[in-house]
Amino acid sequence: MTRKPRHLDQWVLVVLGIVVAGVLLVAPLVLIFVEALSGGWSLLVINLQRDYMRSAILLTLVAAGLSVPVNVVFGILLAWCVTRFRFRGRTLLANLVNIPYAMSPVVAGLCYVVVYGLESATGRWLDAHGVRVVFAWPGIVLVTIFVTSPYVARALIPLMESKGPDEEEAALTLGARGWDMFRRVTLPNIKWGLVYGVVLTNARAVGEFGAVAAVSGAIMNQTLTLPLLVEQLNNDYKTAAAFTAAAMLALIALITLMLKTLLEWHQQRLEEMALGAADDHPTRP
Repeated sequence: MTRKPRHLDQWVLVVLGIVVAGVLLVAPLVLIFVEALSGGWSLLVINLQRDYMRSAILLTLVAAGLSVPVNVVFGILLAWCVTRFRFRGRTLLANLVNIPYAMSPVVAGLCYVVVYGLESATGRWLDAHGVRVVFAWPGIVLVTIFVTSPYVARALIPLMESKGPDEEEAALTLGARGWDMFRRVTLPNIKWGLVYGVVLTNARAVGEFGAVAAVSGAIMNQTLTLPLLVEQLNNDYKTAAAFTAAAMLALIALITLMLKTLLEWHQQRLEEMALGAADDHPTRP
């Protein structure tokens, strides 16, 4: 049970924490929405209906919508491989997933330009077959997948190591198939770590700037995501439109966090109901 603060120093720490959170987190968020609405609802609607705004919103959602499922599958498979098998190179494999953490996003984007640009053999071959990666949406999706690849895996690896394989081995012993074992045993044990990883992946995918800027070419109505559009509009002194795009980014982040909170609240209610049912019907000796 959480202990309530009783002494003066405890209250000071609580108030200080609230003030710091308000200044560093809440105030900038509120300011974004205030500035976006400073010209009135009519101007906000006009900015949202512009072609470049709709294109940026769609491209941002597409990049996040494709990168999150890919990284969920990748993260689960990698975490399973690292935590359930012992093989030479296991430690190296577990550390390789940290490369996007250590590498600058701009450098990662430039690497994709070198590999898939028209100056490379791969890029020329793809272009000859009608596939454009750099300065097109596939390149944006690829770099977004790269920079967000560690989050699900890093959330699941310590969780699966702490849980251990005993329950899964017991399920296999009782005749469960691989998919049934994963769905009924593994997934319930890792679901909140998975939700946490998905939230982080989505937040990073929506807000990624450096890697996307390197491969997008910043083509209006084609390769501008919302973060790039905010910079472009700000550089063009279109302040109201820039804050509108920033407000859309903030809104997407808030919706993601709200969904995570609702899922946690729902799970807590289910657990409380299960505990209440067990208390109402105690097992007799």
